[in-house]
Amino acid sequence: MTTEMQEIAITEEKPLLTGQADAKDAELAARILLDQGQEHSIETPHGVLHVTLHGTRTTRRPAILTFHDAGLDSKSCFSPLFKFEEMQEIVKNFTLIHVDAPGQEDGAAVYPAGYQYPSMDTIAEMIPSVLQFFNFRTVIGVGVGVGAYILSKFALANPDSVEGLVLVNIDTNARGWIDWAAQKLSSVTSSLTEQILSHLFSQEELSSNTDLVQSHRDRINKAPNMVNIDLFWKSYNSRRDLNIERNSTFKCPVMLVVGDQAPYEDAAVECNSKMDPTTTSFLKMADAGGLPQLTQPAKLTEAFKYFIQGMGYMASSCMTRLSRSRTTSLSSSYSMDGSRSRSRTLSQGSQGGQMPPSPSQTMEVSC
Repeated sequence: MTTEMQEIAITEEKPLLTGQADAKDAELAARILLDQGQEHSIETPHGVLHVTLHGTRTTRRPAILTFHDAGLDSKSCFSPLFKFEEMQEIVKNFTLIHVDAPGQEDGAAVYPAGYQYPSMDTIAEMIPSVLQFFNFRTVIGVGVGVGAYILSKFALANPDSVEGLVLVNIDTNARGWIDWAAQKLSSVTSSLTEQILSHLFSQEELSSNTDLVQSHRDRINKAPNMVNIDLFWKSYNSRRDLNIERNSTFKCPVMLVVGDQAPYEDAAVECNSKMDPTTTSFLKMADAGGLPQLTQPAKLTEAFKYFIQGMGYMASSCMTRLSRSRTTSLSSSYSMDGSRSRSRTLSQGSQGGQMPPSPSQTMEVSC
C-alpha cells in the first residue's frame, strides 16, 4: 500500500513542474529529429529515390538539396559538413533535402544481375519528383563529384527550379578515348575500391594513407551493396559533355569549389573558364585535398554563407574565418595554368551584415 502511495505521488508531481523542462524536452526532440532526419522513398517516373529531409517543410525559402559523390551516400558525403557547428546557422534557416542515387543508400537492396542502371541524364530527371513531393518550387543545389554533374544536368534542364548551385569537384566533360582506355586498364589492374578512391582523393592523400582515406577504403570494401556502387560508377564514366559555354550556361549564381590538390582541379578550372564571370565564383581551397567538405568544413561553411548572402538570404550572418584572411582575384584573369594578372587581399572585420564578395571573383583560401 505504501509503495502504491509513493507511485501516485511521483505521478502527480509532473503537472506541478514549470514549463521549462517541457520546453527542453521539446527542443531535444526537435534536435534529434533534425539530426536523424525523416527518410522517404519517393516514386519517380524512372524508379524510387531514397531521400532524407532535415527540418520543416517550410517553402518560404528554397530548400538546400544535396547530391553525393561515387562511393559515398548522403550521410558519409555531407553529415560532417552540415553537422559542423558554424553551419548550424544555415541549417536552422533552411530545409535540407539529401538525395541518394538509386541503390546507394545504406541498407539498399542489391540489384540483380543484368539490371539496367539509369544514366546520369535519367537520374537528373528524377529530381523534379523530389521537389514536387515536398512541395518546393526552388532549391539551392550542393553537389560533389558525380552529384555535382547530376545537379548541373538538372539545373540546365530546369533553370526555374534552381536558385543557386554549389559544385564541388565538377567535371563537365565526357570521357575521351584516352580516358576510356585508361579506365578499362584500371578496371583490370585495380579494384573498384581503389578506382573510386583515386576519384575521391588526391595522390598525396592516397600515398600518405590518411585516416580519412582508410576509413573510406574500409567502408567501400565492406559495403553490402558493392554491385550497386559499381553500377553507379560505370554510369558516371559513361556520361556526356555538359556543353557549357559562356552564352549557354546556368541561369543562377554558381560557386565552383575544388581543393588545390584535388584530382579534378584542372577540370574545375576549365569549367570556370566556360562560365559567366558575372554569376560565378570560384573557390580554390588550400590544403583541402579531394573532399573539402570533409577536410575543411569551416572554410566551406564560410564561403557558403557568403554565397547565400549574395543571393539575398541571411544578410546579417556573422562572418569569421574567411573575412579575416582571404586572397581573391578576378575570375576572368584565372587561366588554365593558374596564372593571375591581378590579385588583392580582403581584410574585413567579423561584424555581420557585410557585403559578400562579387560573384565574378575567384577566392583562393589559405586560412
